[in-house]
Amino acid sequence: MKHLQYYDVPISVGDLEIGMNVVSLDRPWEETNFLMQGFIIKSQDEIYQLQAQCEQVFVQVKIEDIDAFKRKLEAKPKKPDGKTHRPGVDGPVTETPVHYTDTIVFEDAVEASRVTFDDARSMANNVLDGLRFSRNIKMDDCRGAVEEIVDSVLANKDALRFLSQIKNKDNYTAEHSMNVCILSATFARHLGLLDFEIKTIALCGLLHDVGKANIPLDILNKPGRFNSGEARMMAQHTTFGRNILMSMEGSHRHAVDVAHSHHERIDGKGYPRALSEDAIPYYAKLVSVVDAYDAMTSDRVYGTPKSSEFALDILLKNAGTQFDEALVKEFVKCIGVYPVGCLVELKSGEIAVVVGSNDLDPASSKILIVSDDKKQPNPFERIVNLATENVEGKSIVKELANGSFGFDVKKYIQKDLSLYQS
Repeated sequence: MKHLQYYDVPISVGDLEIGMNVVSLDRPWEETNFLMQGFIIKSQDEIYQLQAQCEQVFVQVKIEDIDAFKRKLEAKPKKPDGKTHRPGVDGPVTETPVHYTDTIVFEDAVEASRVTFDDARSMANNVLDGLRFSRNIKMDDCRGAVEEIVDSVLANKDALRFLSQIKNKDNYTAEHSMNVCILSATFARHLGLLDFEIKTIALCGLLHDVGKANIPLDILNKPGRFNSGEARMMAQHTTFGRNILMSMEGSHRHAVDVAHSHHERIDGKGYPRALSEDAIPYYAKLVSVVDAYDAMTSDRVYGTPKSSEFALDILLKNAGTQFDEALVKEFVKCIGVYPVGCLVELKSGEIAVVVGSNDLDPASSKILIVSDDKKQPNPFERIVNLATENVEGKSIVKELANGSFGFDVKKYIQKDLSLYQS
């Protein structure tokens, strides 16, 4: 009886095909999400996951087939630079975006997501506090929190983003990390990325600023402008973040990339390495857009929050120089004209909070009216759906920065929206 003999052949993840027998990876199996140590590829999704987590794997090939196998690999078309596509560096792993639809209505999703939001807030705090006290990041806990965040975002694109407007300037760094995590997942969903990619990007968002744990608190929380020495120290948070994540057990290369590179610029004038355009990892480009948007729209010790419209305008003005132009354009579409949680002024002079987006007609969103026409608090707050109710003077005129006329959206987000239903 003849015994078949095999070679274990190294192969780039860009050359994988369905039917190949993967026998080992370029990293320990326990550092990946694969349950089996060795398997035959049965779906394109398994190829995508291998591409996202590895650069090279070993596949088993019969000895008599080895020459034909190598010729087939050599005949495969390569990119112009001869390099294999690396997901997360060059872009998404699939060229066919996934179309996601909400499975839970907004009001129900908000209430269902409150525990997830509170858990995410606690996790972001624990990460930074733990590092300041020389404790390692508990990556399993981080991934668990991210799983819940992504599940919520996939169920309803607006619920967690609405809750993320509950911001506390005295705890800005941790809450900023949580908000970037949530908004990065929302943006990745909008881009139609695959489920596991969205989770990877959300984890990158959560950990993008871990290096700030090594910045002295008197600098981190300084209310005024930094002097040159303080600015140099603050800029080191990207390198500190890289070093923290690289010192941890396991492989977290995408999180390392984002922590190290989210302040690089397309024009090569960023830091810490002055990378430009294609040299900047794709996930870092994505998170940098989200990072800037959340920073501008947040209440910080050294600045008042700007309106979403203002922040998006700044992103557009800096597209192609500071930020990736294509990503900025998509991000503007993702956020929309009047995003949930923003404060708006109506034609009647009243003030309202947007509690339901309308992608087809932003001026006809669902709103919670919180003032009278003199901009005084209205004790009879109620929700009006401008798309279905023809109410005189209730169309949206413009967005207002949170805090305008003394109205803070946090007050209304913390309440059960069903109490306001008309």
